Amino acid sequence: MTIEDSVWIDVKSLRVGLYIELDVGWMSHPFPMGSFKISSQKQIDTLQSLGQPRIRCIPSKSDPDPAAEQDAARARVQAALLEGRQQAVLQEKEQRRLRAVALAAQDRSLIVCERRFGESVRQYRKAVDLVQTQPKVVAEQCAAMVNSYVSELLDQGEASIRLLSEAAGDKSSMHPVNVTIVSLLLGKAMGMSPEELQDLGMAAFLHDIGKVKLPDRVRWVEENFSTAEYRMYQEHVSQGSLLAKSMELPLRAQLAMAQHHELTDGSGFPTKLKGDAMSGAGRILALVNRYDNLCNPSRPAAALTPHEALSLIFAQLKTRFDGATLSAFIRMMGVYPPGSVVQLIDDRYAIVVSVNSARPLKPRVIVHEPSVPKHEALILDLERAPQLGIRRSLKPASLPPSALDYLAPRMRICYFFEQAAGVESGELVA
Repeated sequence: MTIEDSVWIDVKSLRVGLYIELDVGWMSHPFPMGSFKISSQKQIDTLQSLGQPRIRCIPSKSDPDPAAEQDAARARVQAALLEGRQQAVLQEKEQRRLRAVALAAQDRSLIVCERRFGESVRQYRKAVDLVQTQPKVVAEQCAAMVNSYVSELLDQGEASIRLLSEAAGDKSSMHPVNVTIVSLLLGKAMGMSPEELQDLGMAAFLHDIGKVKLPDRVRWVEENFSTAEYRMYQEHVSQGSLLAKSMELPLRAQLAMAQHHELTDGSGFPTKLKGDAMSGAGRILALVNRYDNLCNPSRPAAALTPHEALSLIFAQLKTRFDGATLSAFIRMMGVYPPGSVVQLIDDRYAIVVSVNSARPLKPRVIVHEPSVPKHEALILDLERAPQLGIRRSLKPASLPPSALDYLAPRMRICYFFEQAAGVESGELVA
């Protein structure tokens, strides 16, 4: 050992485990040897009684100081806790940032859809105003709009059916836009060509244009119609066919327009066609038209929820519609179409706001979360939340008041299409 191996420590700092070396003669202390490791408090007391203010210690031969180790351990724990708190703060900031980004993307997507829907509503009102005086202008303008929708649907891959607010317009202008959007999505799902989709879109958008020739009181069918009023209402189909000819619409579009109230069991009008006598576009248009009229009748109090409308068609009316078309429609819309109010398996309430037409089994919903302001509610993709599912569909009136106010079910159902979205465009995964 060299002098450099040792250090002087205050005699009051002695502890068990220190290896010390006494710098006094053996006659001046009671220990067998002048160098040893302290093993007891009694030895410490004896050393402190020798009158030496300092004693030489050899750290390399001493045991670690338990108190120092405890202090170091406490320091490490405190540092870890501090780092954890800092990480938690950073993670919370990042989560808030990501949530803000998702909400902004979600809002942008909805705004775009509602703007496009509004443009279509205005186009339809313009068509109604001009069709009798400038039919070819109306046809050209409507064809351009429908062509843009067909191009988007074919270019963007998977599409979602998006629920909109009900502020987009009255039934007379909302209905043709709804029917056009859903018909195009169904036509795409059934493998129609771009040309067939264009003709289907034109027929869907203008299928009720003949109502401009009818008195206001009979433009929407009512249960209390007299026989004469119902016959007058039915005339909108033939009047629409005359206008379609004046617009010089393609024959396929004219045919679908003429068949939008025909039913495959022969109970429709005006010509009581059956089965294969209807065109493919006519079968689509007849089904989608009936679905939207069930969801959006002239009297809102009589409206069915989208889930109820789909269930009614399947359970009671399926013989009136083409089987392949109805099956494709149900696959596309899902069991719970957008606008359906549901209860999840964890008992929370939600409203379906979007269904991916290619993967409809688990829709995207907004969940009633009292802890989250409703204007900050993120869409929850049930497909990405395997632990969740839908237990049942509900009538809006059966919701608790707080959930009813939060989810704000629509009195009128408006649809548009958007690109099938993921988290990057504003949705909650779990």
